[in-house]
Amino acid sequence: MKNSTKPPSQADSTTRQLKQILTDSRLAKLGDAYVNFVYSLGRTRALQEPQGIKVSDRMLAEALRRSGLRKELPHRMTRQDCANAVEALLVYGYLNKLVSLEEAADQIAAASGSPIDAFVRLIASVAEKVEEGKPNHQ
Repeated sequence: MKNSTKPPSQADSTTRQLKQILTDSRLAKLGDAYVNFVYSLGRTRALQEPQGIKVSDRMLAEALRRSGLRKELPHRMTRQDCANAVEALLVYGYLNKLVSLEEAADQIAAASGSPIDAFVRLIASVAEKVEEGKPNHQ
């Protein structure tokens, strides 16, 4: 996370905002459906055959850990809590026009390696835009 270029008070505010997003249970509920849809859409594009996939908590929790954002959350969190944090962040990004559905699905479709790596890139992309405070689309 690149908070070092901001004044301390602004960096603290950004960190608080990110923590608030990651722990928002209402966003996580919507995010669950969003993440499954985005992943299914991306895999459908990659395989050129309809897919309906439920993304596991294990995959999302590992993506959160690899993204470096796990440290923004309380220490005693379950795998499900970590997955909920990813779901909340990604749907927040969509709702606030930080990343479009098309961009998210395209990142999944383009992932030739592990789907976890695709989620790591999505998480990092949204978190960076939250830190910058800039929407990607108008």
